[in-house]
Amino acid sequence: MKKIGFIGLGIMGSRMANNLQNNGYDLIVYNRTKEKAKNLLENGAEWAASPKEVGKKADILITMLSTPEIVKEIAIGEQGFLTSLKDNSIWLNCSTVNPSFTKEMDSVSKQFRVRYLDAPVAGTKAPAAKGELLFLVGGDKSSVNEITPLLNIMGKKTLHLGKVGKGASMKMLINQLLGQSMVAFAEAMVMGEAMALEKETLFNVLLNTPVVAPVISNLRDKLEHDNYEANFPLKWIQKDLHLSSISAYENSVATPNLNSTKELFAQAKQQGYGDLDFSAIYKFLNSKK
Repeated sequence: MKKIGFIGLGIMGSRMANNLQNNGYDLIVYNRTKEKAKNLLENGAEWAASPKEVGKKADILITMLSTPEIVKEIAIGEQGFLTSLKDNSIWLNCSTVNPSFTKEMDSVSKQFRVRYLDAPVAGTKAPAAKGELLFLVGGDKSSVNEITPLLNIMGKKTLHLGKVGKGASMKMLINQLLGQSMVAFAEAMVMGEAMALEKETLFNVLLNTPVVAPVISNLRDKLEHDNYEANFPLKWIQKDLHLSSISAYENSVATPNLNSTKELFAQAKQQGYGDLDFSAIYKFLNSKK
């Protein structure tokens, strides 16, 4: 069985790696904070002192990192893994990054004779733990087929959308709609409460209308009980919306709603909401009444 390198053990990556380990895969892992690898190491994973060391020992390398800047540093920085990966090995990048950056990483990977696949995921902490993520994959079909057994362990469905960049493109749209839907619902709730409608009534009525995105129903408990433990941190939806706005600019598309939503999340982050769940935008808007 091939050895799997896994870099990035945050909310999502740690759970994805755990599922691979529980299904018998031999892992070598790296994370900037070693403590986050504790459970994996206790269960037999090998620790690497650097991304470069992961590259030396891995047949397939998976990254689940927060920003394009960090991905680039981990891949081609002084201790980057691309310089040490074996010829014809696969880099599966599950990070949410913009399509133009994805294509840049594909081009760089080719220089090192590494096959690059972009495979961002739809889903948060619970689906990651249960192996129920949706993978949005761009890249060569034969390479996708090769890593499909891994995707089937970490996720419930894989959509191969075409060449490199297509997965990242679809993820931009999904998170764009997620952020906008959350803000639209939060604004409606705050307005309804201002008009003296009971919060419970608002939830019961609005969440049972076809105009509210289905995903919002999964967030009711957080909104109702002021419990914003992060499944998807607010700072990362703001980052994703920013990347989506870059893609809009690169493709000469006007996105006024996207930009206003991005700036609202940016304001919330500036006010200390960044590490809370993205649904805390409701709490932020309530604080402005």
